[in-house]
Amino acid sequence: MTIQELQTQLLSLTSDEKANLIHFLASSLETPWQGIHKTPGVMGGEACIRDTRIPVWLLVSYSRLGLSEAKLLDNYPTLMATDLVNAWTYASANPDEINRAIDRQDEE
Repeated sequence: MTIQELQTQLLSLTSDEKANLIHFLASSLETPWQGIHKTPGVMGGEACIRDTRIPVWLLVSYSRLGLSEAKLLDNYPTLMATDLVNAWTYASANPDEINRAIDRQDEE
């Protein structure tokens, strides 16, 4: 199949089908997230802020509870503002993963 043939087929998809395809393609990429690492054996392999044991889901959870970025930075002095930007970006791109991690913690 040529690129042009693929483009023609893609254009014939519904908006929902295109959105599902984009999500599938984005999730299949092995793109490393700037400042976010998953290390087997560290915090259960959860996505954590660079070289720390601070999981992204924890920061998202605190944010949802109303903690400001300033308070998060005060509470975690090893974090920088760019770490929060990276965490929010990662969480936005991986909402299901983050929500599942928060749900798991809520169950404990």
